[in-house]
Amino acid sequence: MFRNSLIEALRQDARVLQTERQYDDIIEQIGDASLVLLGEATHGTREFYRIRAEISKRLILEKGFNAIAVEADWPDALQVNRFIAPSKNAASADQALHGFERFPQWMWRNTEIVELVSWLRWHNMQIADAHRKVGFFGLDLYSLRASMEAVVGYLAQVDPDAATQARARYGCFDHLAEDPQRYGYAATFGMRKDCEDEVIRQLTELTEKWHSATHQAGDMDELFYAQQNARVAQNAEAYYRSMFLGRNESWNLRDLHMADTLDALCGHLTARNGRAPRIVVWAHNSHLGDARATEMGEHGQLNLGQLVRERYGAKDSFLLGFTTHAGTVTAASDWGAPAETKAVRPSHPDSYERLFHDCGLGNFLIPLRENNRLAGMLQEKLLERAIGVVYLPESERISHYFHASLSRQFDAVIHVDETHAVRPLEREADTQQGEVPETYPSGI
Repeated sequence: MFRNSLIEALRQDARVLQTERQYDDIIEQIGDASLVLLGEATHGTREFYRIRAEISKRLILEKGFNAIAVEADWPDALQVNRFIAPSKNAASADQALHGFERFPQWMWRNTEIVELVSWLRWHNMQIADAHRKVGFFGLDLYSLRASMEAVVGYLAQVDPDAATQARARYGCFDHLAEDPQRYGYAATFGMRKDCEDEVIRQLTELTEKWHSATHQAGDMDELFYAQQNARVAQNAEAYYRSMFLGRNESWNLRDLHMADTLDALCGHLTARNGRAPRIVVWAHNSHLGDARATEMGEHGQLNLGQLVRERYGAKDSFLLGFTTHAGTVTAASDWGAPAETKAVRPSHPDSYERLFHDCGLGNFLIPLRENNRLAGMLQEKLLERAIGVVYLPESERISHYFHASLSRQFDAVIHVDETHAVRPLEREADTQQGEVPETYPSGI
């Protein structure tokens, strides 16, 4: 009976997405929030990328948002940021995305991201004031080697002696920076000295240089980019050591890094532009839906969405989740395996996704913050699906479902009943030697 009542309530109060102005409701619900977090139920679904891109464009054009921060590594995203500035560093959006060269390439090297990056460059070219141009930044921490190289490269241009010192500090990693998992294992189990002190000293020195730096916008930007790379190196070193101590510790360190990076980005843009920024964040539902409303939180995990709510409050943040019932997805069968177009199994009978499918509405928006009736009825914990870069349909219940309270997890949810695989720029996402795969080991 309760299920039938909930289906009827959804049929009455959900907003079907089928008109040219289909995102008006979500833009209105976002209101004056300065941090808008846009999720995804998989890392390989075309519709999730497209909808997030359209919402992001409208937030930029209508509400003055001036940055997009994504679940990607800082150095790779910075190449995109330089391209959309606009810059002469890359001849095309495809070339600007070449930094995303390791598994899973398709997360950022796909046709939807090419379209978004091209639009961001076009948009910025219409704006004379550099402080009003939109930036593109990464929140993740996997780029140990690339970030260390970026720190040394920056210092080589502005302070050669400091570059020599940074090179010596980062030399602690020796050849193991090429394989940070090996470094983490060896340092964790006492087979070699860890490099914690060296990366902390390097970050401290770069941070202190802020006070003596000139305050021209370009100088402020480049210094901040180098500082963030040093912060990535410090947190990546800690992350790789934590990988062998338990899933909770490594997960929490990663999401704390993402939240701290977002804080640092807000601080930098405020100092540079003289006003608080408005930022769109793209990441998986598992990172953006408040962990306190999920079994992840019950097991001791926190996440970015939870931290944003705690640090910025409900008024200044908005969390939008995504779900799907069936279709296709781009994913691999194992770490480093080629990208495949996989069929997504119809959702579990005890899941939110099946409940939304049974409404028969197709694609629709579920307003949770403003609709007390739906929010109350969707507090009950049901299964929710999470597909990362690896999809194992044969073990889907164990591999890809967790319990959650939807209305406590998100401020609104968009359900796309049948979705389609995102189209990679490469036919296969080849594994590259060096850094570990993005999203390792969780897949999200």
